[in-house]
Amino acid sequence: MASTKSNVDHLRNISLFSECSSKELALVVKNSTERVLKAGTIIMDQGQTGREAYVLLEGSATIKRNGKKIGTAKAGAVVGELSLLDQGPRTAAVIADTDVTLLVISQRALNGAIDNIPAISRKLLKALATRVRELDRAHYG
Repeated sequence: MASTKSNVDHLRNISLFSECSSKELALVVKNSTERVLKAGTIIMDQGQTGREAYVLLEGSATIKRNGKKIGTAKAGAVVGELSLLDQGPRTAAVIADTDVTLLVISQRALNGAIDNIPAISRKLLKALATRVRELDRAHYG
């Protein structure tokens, strides 16, 4: 089991959480859980409703959309963050390539952190806006 400090460091390196302070991240980590899955396990399936995000602490996973590989997630990556925020359907499937250790951030954990420190929501919105701008520039120039 990874330490709280180690998990906070993982979150700090994820763009969605990059604006948050160590105290805010520690609150998110405190309310999250770690899960170990075997290679070949489906971490999340495209189209399913999601209520959590997964931070890969150890291992790697394949990301597939409509059955085609679109990427690989390695330690430090987050998957499922859109569904964490909007409870919408998963946009991709993620399958463990190796045994993986995950930090599972539930919607309840995130909302609890936001209830305790409302400024987190503004920081998440800023991070999302930054990502939308990056995608806009990449797509439209």
